[in-house]
Amino acid sequence: MHKLIVLLLLAVTASAQVPIPALIPAPQTLEPAIGAFAITAQTRLSILTPAPDVRKMVTDNLPGIPTTDMARPTKAITVRLAPVAGVGPEGYDLVVAPTGIILTAPEAAGLFYGLQTIRQLLPVAKSFRDQSVPALHIRDQPRFGWRGLMLDVSRHFFDKAFVKRFIDQMALYKFNVFHWHLTDDQGWRIQINSLPKLTEVGAWRVPRTGRWWDIENPQPGELPSYGGFYTQDDIREIVQYAQERHITVVPEIDMPGHIMSAIAAYPSLTCGKKQVVVPPNGKFYKLEDNTLNPCNDSTYLFIDKVFTEIAQLFPGPYIHVGGDEAYKGFWSSCEECKTTMAANNLSSVEELQSYFIKRVEKIVQSKGKKLIGWDEILEGGLAPDATVMSWRGMKGGIEAAKQGHPVIMTPYQFCYLDLYQGEASAEPSTYGINRLSTSYTFEPVPDSVDVNLILGGQGNLWAESVPNNRHAEYMVWPRAFALAEVLWSPKERRNWPNFVDRMETHFKRFDAQEVNYSRSVYNPIVTLKKHPMGMMEILLSSELPDTYLYYSTDNTVPDDHFPLYTQPFLMPKGADRVKVVAYRNGKPIGRMVEVTLPDMEKRVQ
Repeated sequence: MHKLIVLLLLAVTASAQVPIPALIPAPQTLEPAIGAFAITAQTRLSILTPAPDVRKMVTDNLPGIPTTDMARPTKAITVRLAPVAGVGPEGYDLVVAPTGIILTAPEAAGLFYGLQTIRQLLPVAKSFRDQSVPALHIRDQPRFGWRGLMLDVSRHFFDKAFVKRFIDQMALYKFNVFHWHLTDDQGWRIQINSLPKLTEVGAWRVPRTGRWWDIENPQPGELPSYGGFYTQDDIREIVQYAQERHITVVPEIDMPGHIMSAIAAYPSLTCGKKQVVVPPNGKFYKLEDNTLNPCNDSTYLFIDKVFTEIAQLFPGPYIHVGGDEAYKGFWSSCEECKTTMAANNLSSVEELQSYFIKRVEKIVQSKGKKLIGWDEILEGGLAPDATVMSWRGMKGGIEAAKQGHPVIMTPYQFCYLDLYQGEASAEPSTYGINRLSTSYTFEPVPDSVDVNLILGGQGNLWAESVPNNRHAEYMVWPRAFALAEVLWSPKERRNWPNFVDRMETHFKRFDAQEVNYSRSVYNPIVTLKKHPMGMMEILLSSELPDTYLYYSTDNTVPDDHFPLYTQPFLMPKGADRVKVVAYRNGKPIGRMVEVTLPDMEKRVQ
């Protein structure tokens, strides 16, 4: 009896020491076990379905492992389509034992996500050979059906190779919607054969670098040489590439505003019919008309032509029509608009935009698609079958859901990936703030609405301040790790310290893959308050647990021999800056942060 108790204690102790794999997003359930499955030259891949697309998907995700037709191979990786109790179409069941791996899913999408889990369980290597997978049992499925990332390719153009790389990264972390912001004021990026000037003119602007709000306007005679566009063959290739990774591509053609690139090509689209150029900045807003004329039938003929070709290129169910930030001042003085408003009993320009969106929805539906718009489409009355993407906080989504409309939550405070993610003095220039820890706290379902109307959420990378591929990755990751977990994992599984540990493992994976990412989470946070006596009060903090902050106020460079921050302090008389460095596990991490007195004065005003 005594020996049995000892053996049980040894088994419990061994089980407690089994490391939990660093998976992102965290699976619904994970039961670690003892041992591991070793992939050797003798390992075979048994795919128990004749479907050629599924077989290709499996071999593409586990390359280099030979397949076998044996019914019950030993020491094999077995993949099968079969029902799994309590698991939906994107769910899977994964059992890893020293004797083999069995991945089961009711549909191909679930198999794909199970394969991504297996890939994350393996170290990054040129070959899966001579690697091992820890023993465990995972049963998993997503919390939300819409798990998206948006890429703005208008403000800066990202080539086909980068878009594919972006999709690959999305797939590994179980995102399933690629929202492609293809048009805006600064560039029209998709070939429309019936309207060739959209890319001949609208895809090109004058070259500029620098901070978005400082970029100069085009000069007389300056050639529009910066830009690019995707041919229809490019689009088909990328859509197919995404489909193979179980990602739906949602094209966005923004209207009635944010469409100066089309107006530059076809000036008759506006009320004033004035010739304009494709702008390199946003300084024209409210000065030049960048909105379509909603009161001229030729506008709707234009939209019909565009959406006819869009619908043929994108097999997914949705077309996103934007609808955001449309300046309506030029409509107010347009005689055609005045006539239309009177004829349709429209009392405001907001109702006129609703009139426009409702007509556009009929065009979208005539192509067999459903309309999505940003939450501004609520103003003046929502189109009958519209889906609302709520970005100005949660309010628009709540209102749309209460009206019975489907909603995708993407409030900028949590989901905008173009905002500062750390101390601004240590970051490339942008605006606002959305820290990694903030994204991780995002909750897409408000208490007051029907959960079934919340399709999910997504992160959005607007590209005004994102001029190249490497910086795009820097802004997306690791905040997209956080959103992946928010949108896939059960809410109760969220654990910030545990997420940080897993994230750091994935940093090593990205290092091996040469993916750029931000380390801003390691940087100190400086918060400022104006003291009643007129002095500046400094509050320091960190997003990470077990971090120590050391600082200086005498313009010297601090290390761990400098004052340790323990409580808020006042800037000493005569000091003109504070410098802060973070230490973790006895070593410096992140960047030294430096905030000057003039910056402090600006921040507290």
